[in-house]
Amino acid sequence: MRVVTFGEIMLRLSPPGSERLLQSPALSATFGGAEANVAVSLAHWGFESVYVSRVPPHALGDAAIRALRAEGVQTAAILRGGTRLGIYFAENGAGQRPSTVVYDRTYSAISEIEPGAIDWGQVLDGAAWFHVSGVTAALGAGPANAVAAALAVARGAGIRTSLDLNYRRKLWSESQAQATLRPVMKNVNVVFANEEDLQTSLGFHVGGIDVRTGRVDPAAYRDVISRVCELGPELVAITLRESISASDNGWTAVLGGTQLNEVLQGPRYDVRVVDRIGAGDAFAAGMIYALLTGREPLDAIRFAVAAGALKHTVPGDFNRVSVEEVDRLARGDGSGRVQR
Repeated sequence: MRVVTFGEIMLRLSPPGSERLLQSPALSATFGGAEANVAVSLAHWGFESVYVSRVPPHALGDAAIRALRAEGVQTAAILRGGTRLGIYFAENGAGQRPSTVVYDRTYSAISEIEPGAIDWGQVLDGAAWFHVSGVTAALGAGPANAVAAALAVARGAGIRTSLDLNYRRKLWSESQAQATLRPVMKNVNVVFANEEDLQTSLGFHVGGIDVRTGRVDPAAYRDVISRVCELGPELVAITLRESISASDNGWTAVLGGTQLNEVLQGPRYDVRVVDRIGAGDAFAAGMIYALLTGREPLDAIRFAVAAGALKHTVPGDFNRVSVEEVDRLARGDGSGRVQR
């Protein structure tokens, strides 16, 4: 099946291990970005994964495209233009010191994309799913218009759509996010979020949740899921992270919607964090994969939560795990024993 994602791929620069930024002169150079991470997972899992973006016509843009192709992602729909590839510096936290991200993406190629630059009818032809995130809409008027246009074309063509709210306070304000994202919800089938995203991006507060303890009462999400669905979506998948420290997290999620009689909760994992960046994208990819392959909703939330849990163990943005590994964990084998 053909799945299309749209977003910004960035150069990621990180110090070794858990060093502070520029503690030593070495920085590891890789690539990543919310929708690119989803595209890579789906390519690894056997889908025809198409990534749409705009990168500059120079060596960094070439390298970003090569990185995607190396993971099996189709890149023919990526536009070339502009002068800058977005960059972000990611410092891995440890213990009580949190991870931090510094963005250097102002005036990036995709932020300057012009209306009508992408022929969405052509790009989405034959697609089964289209995925995008709030990060892309936050990059400026051009990307926000492209997100709205893509969702409208996809929904009009009967293509299933998903939006990961992915609020980034370093990119825009809550009022800007709500003004941009609430109107496009009518063209979204599945929403991915955490409890903070629902507040910041849509203005919906989740009551009765204690993220410090990680205790989840699925019933507490029923009201907010119903309110989100009133905007148009059919399913809402909400991740919950218990941040015990930067090194140890609790991880689970719930799923609800108009087609479900109850709010379903996935398994809860105690994860030892190697790299938490991209875990939400791995969760989204897991849900898309499970729904497109016809899995029942309970199996879908189990698969998605397991995919996100495994991403915490993989350095870099991309989730380099197989369907078999995700299914093994979803079935309850989380021992970490050597597979011989």
